[in-house]
Amino acid sequence: MFTIGDFAKHGRVSVRMLRHYDALGLLRPARVDPFTGYRFYEAGQLARLNRVIALKELGFRLDQVGTILDAQVGAEELRGMLRSRQAELESAMAAAAARLVQVEARLRTIESEGSMPVDDVVVKSLPPVRVAELSAIAESYEPKDIGPVIGPLFGELCRRLDRAGVVPTGPGIARYEDAPDSGASPGTPAASEPDSEPGAGTEAGAGAILVRAALPVAAGVRAADLGGGVRIVTLPAVERAATLVHRGSMDGVLPASQTLARWIDAHGHRSAGYARELSLACPEDRDQWVTELQEPLSPAS
Repeated sequence: MFTIGDFAKHGRVSVRMLRHYDALGLLRPARVDPFTGYRFYEAGQLARLNRVIALKELGFRLDQVGTILDAQVGAEELRGMLRSRQAELESAMAAAAARLVQVEARLRTIESEGSMPVDDVVVKSLPPVRVAELSAIAESYEPKDIGPVIGPLFGELCRRLDRAGVVPTGPGIARYEDAPDSGASPGTPAASEPDSEPGAGTEAGAGAILVRAALPVAAGVRAADLGGGVRIVTLPAVERAATLVHRGSMDGVLPASQTLARWIDAHGHRSAGYARELSLACPEDRDQWVTELQEPLSPAS
């Protein structure tokens, strides 16, 4: 037998909690001294205590916990419930972490308002480049929607090239277009859409986005060598593009993107579509990534 204090220590709970569980009938003491009223517990009762705590952490109310325990839920079923709840909590933590990254990016952007970079933005021409690419639809242009689409696209494209023995001739290029009104579901391959002028047409920029992941390839590489869904296209030369190097994860690209936009506007230029993203360095540590944003400019008037 253990005193309530010793039992609380072994169960890693408070004495007050044990008294509350006793009052609710969830965990009665094995014995109560008739003269002093002191409560005593047996080691075997730790199993029930563990179930009470686990079910409470799963989000059940204490009255529901009692009902479940009375139904004698087995250890295997309880373990499954705990694993499911663990997955939910991990997913919620990941989502919260992603939201914090975006909040931090917004704050950095706000803090930089009123300042204008002088040397960071470079206007240059972009040569034509022959690429193999895979495409898919993202729900929006927000990083939380782009990231889960562009990453797997590049991963699959790299696997296709590797299986075919094809070595890319340059760094990866991510580019975006307003999605065609094809009814495609977000994340589904969209390799057969005709190319359209980026940013043209209706105000679809706030809606679905056609995401293209591309890797430069040599002249002899054919789409048939790389499996279904892969296109071989030549990205045309761009006479003038405003470029800016972003260092770090693309989840935090917002300040750099808006710096580029402010520079374009302040210098009397006009954007000709979504910026391309040229991956200059992609080590395993995403915070060490180096990406050049390349925003095409309209011809000078």
